[in-house]
Amino acid sequence: MSYYVYIIQSETDGSYYKGFSEDYIKRLEQHNNSWSKFTSSKIPWKLIHVESFENKKSALKREKAIKKYSHAQIEQLSLSKKNILTQ
Repeated sequence: MSYYVYIIQSETDGSYYKGFSEDYIKRLEQHNNSWSKFTSSKIPWKLIHVESFENKKSALKREKAIKKYSHAQIEQLSLSKKNILTQ
């Protein structure tokens, strides 16, 4: 099983949300269908970055690190080779 760290961006105000999931596509749908209190006011969201991990511990550690990133760092990360969406 794979675990994913993802970053979504609000098309409303450009803000970012960073999260962890076993199914990042389904999780994006949940964000866009108001399943999350924090993200429901900023719909629609688009997926801009995804990283894959073999174990949950590694994914959660990476998510914690990414949550501290600045907007500039997130923009750079979304263009990096780590982003499986660009591969």
